[in-house]
Amino acid sequence: MLNRIFLVVLLLFSLPFFGQESYPQDAFRSPLGIPLILAGTFGELRSNHFHSGIDIKTQQRQGLPVYAIGNGTVTRIKVSLYGYGKVMYVAHPNGYTSVYGHLQKFSPEIETYIKKVQYNKKSYEVEVFPDYGEVKVEKGKVIAYSGNTGGSSGPHLHFEIRSSISEKPTNPLLYGFEVRDATNPILNKVFAYPLVDKTIINQSNSKVELNFSKQKDGNFLADKVTASGTIGFGFSGYDRQDMAANKNGIYQVQLLVNGQTYIDYDFEKFSFSETRYINTLIDYDHYGKYRQKIQQCFLAPGNRLDIYNAIKNDGKIAIKEGLSYSVELLLKDLEGNLTKVTIPVEGKKEQIKINKETTKTDTYVIAKKPNNYDLGAAKVYFPANTFYKDFYIDLKKGADTVTIHNSRVPAHRNFTITFDVSKNSKEDRKQLFIARLDKKLEPSYMSTYKRGNSFTTRTRNLGTFTLAKDTTAPKVRAKNFKDKQWLNNYSYLSVLISDDLSGIDTYSATLNGEWILMEYESKKNTLTYNFDDKVLNEKQYNLEVVVTDNVGNSTTFTSTFYRK
Repeated sequence: MLNRIFLVVLLLFSLPFFGQESYPQDAFRSPLGIPLILAGTFGELRSNHFHSGIDIKTQQRQGLPVYAIGNGTVTRIKVSLYGYGKVMYVAHPNGYTSVYGHLQKFSPEIETYIKKVQYNKKSYEVEVFPDYGEVKVEKGKVIAYSGNTGGSSGPHLHFEIRSSISEKPTNPLLYGFEVRDATNPILNKVFAYPLVDKTIINQSNSKVELNFSKQKDGNFLADKVTASGTIGFGFSGYDRQDMAANKNGIYQVQLLVNGQTYIDYDFEKFSFSETRYINTLIDYDHYGKYRQKIQQCFLAPGNRLDIYNAIKNDGKIAIKEGLSYSVELLLKDLEGNLTKVTIPVEGKKEQIKINKETTKTDTYVIAKKPNNYDLGAAKVYFPANTFYKDFYIDLKKGADTVTIHNSRVPAHRNFTITFDVSKNSKEDRKQLFIARLDKKLEPSYMSTYKRGNSFTTRTRNLGTFTLAKDTTAPKVRAKNFKDKQWLNNYSYLSVLISDDLSGIDTYSATLNGEWILMEYESKKNTLTYNFDDKVLNEKQYNLEVVVTDNVGNSTTFTSTFYRK
C-alpha cells in the first residue's frame, strides 16, 4: 500500500509536464532495434474495442530483443493464455507507463522472477504487481523478447504508452517514434443516412451508398445527393503506412458543411471504460450483416465516446428545400496526409421510390428499463441499458433452444440466459453446458454456472443458444518424444492436447511427482516444458499430464524418459 502511495505522489510531482497537450519527443527510444513498420495503429477499429496501442512487425519471427524505452520500474507482469499473453508494464518518472505485449519471454532476470511466482502458485497463468522500485529497468536495456503469445494472430510486438495516473492509453506515434508514412488514407465507400422519419435521400428513406470519383487535383467528388429532412454521413476506409500493406486505422476524421465543422474526432487518446462504445461509432447493423465497419459521422443513440474535438448538431445536417450544401469529408493521418471527398447536396423533396425495410415483432425493448422474458426452454434477463436504443426484438421459443434476435444488434452489458435442467438426471447434468450455435449450428462453449436445476450463462452476444453434452475426454499425446526415449540433447519437452467440444479448462503436469511448469500455446494446442527449469536432477523421469475439459471430462497421460 505504501508503495502505491509513493508512486502516486511521485507522479503528482510530474503533473506539470504531463498536463501539457504536447508530448515529449526525445524522452523515449524505440522498443525494438529494427525500423518500425506497423501492422496496426492506435485507435484502430477492432471487435468491440479500439486498439489501445500500435502493433509493430517483427519480421515474421519471434525472439527479437525488446528494449525499455526509458528508465523505470516494472509495476505489473501478467502471463495469460489470451489477451496480451505475456505482457510487462513499466512506469517511467515522467508520468507515463509503457506496455509490451505478446512477448515470447522476459529478460533472464525477470524470467527468473516470474517463474518463481509460477512455481510457487503452480500455475502458468499469473499476474503480479512488484513493489515500486523492486524490479528496475534502464533505458536501452533488453527487458524481453518479442513473441506471439495470447490473442496474437502472428508474431509482433503490441506496444502502448499510457498515463500512469489515469491509465488512459495515448497514441505512441505522438512521442516522436519514426514511422515512414507518405501515403494518403484510403476511402472505400461513402453512405448517406436518413436520421429522422420522413427524411428522403435520392428518393429513398433508407441508407444510400454514394458514387464518387477522383478529380485532377487528387481529391474525390461524389455524385450530387438530393434530400429533404435530417441526414448524416458515414464511410468505410483505412490508412496505410509505407513499407506495409496492412489496412490500418485512420487517425482523424472531419465532416464540414458549407465550411462549418460538424464532426471532428481523432485517436490521440481514449479511456478503456468507453472503448466498447465503438459499437455506436460504427453502423453495427451493417457490420452484423456484411462484416464491414462503417464509421458514422454523427452521434448515434447511446454514443458516450470522448474522442470528439468538435460537434455541431450531433453531426446531423438539416436539409431545407431549395438550398444547396457542400459537404466535405476529410480523412487524415498523423503525418498530415489527407484524403478529401466533396458531396454536393441539393435540398429537394421527392417521392419515395425505395422504402426502408422495417421488421416489427410482438416484443419492443425499452433500453433504459430491465426486461425479463420466458422463452420456454430458457429465461432471458436484460438489465437496464443492456442496449443502446429501443428496438423490436425477435425472440423465438424452442423445445431445447432459444433464439435471441440476431448478431446485427450490439449489447453493451452482459445479460443472462437461464436454462431449466430439472428434466435431466444429475449424472447427465455433469456433462451438459450452455452452448451458442453458429450459422452452421456448431456449438461453442459458454461459461456455465450450475446451481440446482438451473444452468446460467452471462453474455453480450445475441443469437441461438441450447444445452449441449460433452461425453468425450480431451486427447493428449507426445509431440517431440517417445516413451522410454533418451532425451539428453533435448532443450524442451512438448505434448499435444485437444478437446472436441467444450474446450480445455485446466491442465497440470508432474515429473517424478513434482509439479512442473508447462506453457500452454492454445493456437498450436501444445504444452511445453523447458528443461532449463532444472526442477530435478535424476536419470529416469516419469511424466504425468492431466488435462480436463470444461465439463469435467479428464485424461491422464503418462510416459517415461531418460536424461543425464
